[in-house]
Amino acid sequence: MQNTNYIIEVNNVSKQFEDGKFALDNVSLSVQKGEFVTILGPSGCGKTTLLRCIAGFQVATSGDILLKGEDITRTPPHKRPVNTVFQKYALFPHLNVFDNVAFGLKLKKLDKDTIVKRVKQALKTVGMTDYEYRDVDSLSGGQQQRVAIARAIVNQPEVLLLDEPLAALDLKMRKDMQLELKEMHKKLGITFIYVTHDQEEALTLSDRVVVMNEGKIQQIGTPTDIYNEPVNCFVADFIGESNILNGIMIHDRRVAFCEQEFDCIDEGFGENTPVDVVIRPEDIYIWKSDGSDLSQQADYDPEDRIPKGKFTKWYGTVESCIFKGVHYEMMVLTKNGYEFMVQDYHEFLPGTEVGMLVKPEDIQVMKKERLYNSFEAEMKEGGRVRFLSEDWDVSDNMAERFSAGDKVQVRINFERVTLLDHEEDGVLQGEVHFILYKGDHYHLTIRTDDGDDIYVDTNDVWDDGDRVGIQIAPSSIRLVKGE
Repeated sequence: MQNTNYIIEVNNVSKQFEDGKFALDNVSLSVQKGEFVTILGPSGCGKTTLLRCIAGFQVATSGDILLKGEDITRTPPHKRPVNTVFQKYALFPHLNVFDNVAFGLKLKKLDKDTIVKRVKQALKTVGMTDYEYRDVDSLSGGQQQRVAIARAIVNQPEVLLLDEPLAALDLKMRKDMQLELKEMHKKLGITFIYVTHDQEEALTLSDRVVVMNEGKIQQIGTPTDIYNEPVNCFVADFIGESNILNGIMIHDRRVAFCEQEFDCIDEGFGENTPVDVVIRPEDIYIWKSDGSDLSQQADYDPEDRIPKGKFTKWYGTVESCIFKGVHYEMMVLTKNGYEFMVQDYHEFLPGTEVGMLVKPEDIQVMKKERLYNSFEAEMKEGGRVRFLSEDWDVSDNMAERFSAGDKVQVRINFERVTLLDHEEDGVLQGEVHFILYKGDHYHLTIRTDDGDDIYVDTNDVWDDGDRVGIQIAPSSIRLVKGE
């Protein structure tokens, strides 16, 4: 028996296009009646494809979509009790506001009195009561957006789908419309499924946020959960600003990073386990040090803002300070070479020696997604190994352990992959696909021209989309017996 609390259920849905690429990869999502759910992610992550599958404008390659327990996977859009508001509004320029809103009702052949009553109610809901007979081309972008929403809600849909509806508006109007949308949702009581790439918008509007990347759901949770408890580095980096660092979980409630040990509240990671550590910039307390030996000095805080207690402290020098309207954003370089972003209401000018601390509950520990590059491979004649569609030389002591034809697993540490400016100089070619700063180095995802991902730790500065050559030295390739 289906759970009647769920108005929309997306079960193991995939969408593959003619070029063989998956826009959606085994996506599952349940939406409760009356919820405001936002699907959030970068361009090309699959969020609009998911919305279009729910709306019926695209058909899933596999999986099913249920509305109130009934399969609508292949039901035409006009037979689904859902309406969509598009980014470009799609208003009819030859019709006035009233006729735009009434269009769907007229198609249903409702009587005139019912149409007038429902159109006026819809326009009142979106604050456009006095605009019934205005030409839509005379309206501002925000007013056109309200008309588009009125046209959708006048049909009394059970689910309203919104595909980046505020993207074309300026910043102030967008913020105003966010508040109006939230109020509208409260008044209407219908289910909103909202697509955006704007993190602030998602956190402001939603009951729950669905974070997507490359056709897969990364995390589903309340805005607070998504922000304070990200499940992986992508979510931590994409939602707001973060300091993301390599760490070692020494034991429960004790983690090391930046060559120091800190108390934390996380448990269950084991002992001496590599982890990722996330610290939000606003959670770092900062104060001016007195300029003496930083390892021995007595710190002082003239405004008594710094929490008292036996917290681990670390020290550095402010490199930059930018006023962001509400707070100052500073980059601080520690004495052992790690860089931190710090946000504070007080200004610390470049060159200022500072102390820093973070409370245990503000240190977020995450399981590492991977510890090294790993590829399935096969040994070839001459002691070479084939992976990533190429034959690679390996060191003699590795090659002599296996025979031609043996299935093996290749392991390569992130820092042992070399990237070349001239792509033709590499054995493989690809482009920088994702960049994550880890405090003292960059962790890059390189997507090869064959669509494989290679992960690289480097101190070199690359830009997203840069073309690179990829080289791996024989001594960097480790082989273990394959399954």
